[in-house]
Amino acid sequence: MDEIVKSGDGSGSPRSELGSIKRVVLKLSGESLAGEKGYGIDPESLQATAMQVLEAVEAGAELAVVVGGGNIFRGSGVADSLGIEKTTADYMSMLGTVINALALQAALEQRGIAVRVQSAIQIQEVAEPYIRRRAVRHLEKGRVVIFASGTGNPFFTTDTGAALRALEIGADAILMAKNRVDGVYDKDPRHHPDAKIMPRLNYMDLLSENLSVMDHTAATLCSGEGLPIIVFDILKAGNLRRILAGERVGSLVWNNGQSV
Repeated sequence: MDEIVKSGDGSGSPRSELGSIKRVVLKLSGESLAGEKGYGIDPESLQATAMQVLEAVEAGAELAVVVGGGNIFRGSGVADSLGIEKTTADYMSMLGTVINALALQAALEQRGIAVRVQSAIQIQEVAEPYIRRRAVRHLEKGRVVIFASGTGNPFFTTDTGAALRALEIGADAILMAKNRVDGVYDKDPRHHPDAKIMPRLNYMDLLSENLSVMDHTAATLCSGEGLPIIVFDILKAGNLRRILAGERVGSLVWNNGQSV
């Protein structure tokens, strides 16, 4: 099964078992910023995401963002075709995440939100170096922190970067933001009209069923530390605010109970 998300309005999703949560890591894929174009940064998608973040901040959330770079450069997809070694291609992808982080920072600052970009690779002219205690302090002061460059190491995805940063800063959950997709499905809904949303899963479902929510390294990190994952549609207005209030949005991955 190579895909488990589908466009929709989120109806039928479960009420979060987590209740109200405060400190979270929002994982944005590069594609979520590209909109329908699939490449580059779509102004409408960028502004819609910034509005969701504004609502979350106004609701009192401590919000960190990990952004991918697949809309700029996807190392795993082009390394061979360009004749570039994998390590170099991964570093090129990290630079793509910095571009996205700066674009998101600008969109948020236009709305009066205090933002700090921290990069796992040294690029001090445009971003702070990643320092865990400084990141936590920014969050405590009400600033949004955008983590760029993934883990700073090749061979690791930004999903793994999101899991690592979430654990380091003591986040209550990872919110996996999707572009026009409303949760996890039992089979590919593009080819199976009878596909059903899976409102509740545990980590073993991700690892054993090969569901396309996040890579296995990230899922294993979350599983080992019991960090909840919520998969939802970032471009549906109000979704982020509703999740933070404990409302019924998307699919929840957690070990507190059995999958349904």
